[in-house]
Amino acid sequence: MSGPAAVSIMRQGLHLIASVHTALDDSQLAGFQCDLIRRIGEERTSRVLIDVAALDVVDSFTAHLLADCATMARLRGADLTVVGIQPDVALTMVALGLTADPAHTALDLQDGMAKAAQASSPAVHFRT
Repeated sequence: MSGPAAVSIMRQGLHLIASVHTALDDSQLAGFQCDLIRRIGEERTSRVLIDVAALDVVDSFTAHLLADCATMARLRGADLTVVGIQPDVALTMVALGLTADPAHTALDLQDGMAKAAQASSPAVHFRT
């Protein structure tokens, strides 16, 4: 009998949202990365949000994996935003010299969705 999923990937509107529900080992992270990149093509999405609010630790492997996901997503035609980085996690990442680059970041899922919607809205041009 298996427990609840450690990560869920779902489509919401034009966006693909991946929520990490618990800490993942390296093997689970690699599987998540493969699933996410595959789903970008299957769902034909151009925006991906990864919610890491449930994580109280982000090690160097996880930080590099998130950065690699952003690069892979961009190669597949999608922008990736990591949302929900906890304050202590941000402090530790900076202390260790880790970043989420080239991923975008947002405070939380709501902020990430708002930024994605803003980036998706067509520019308005006025003629004088």
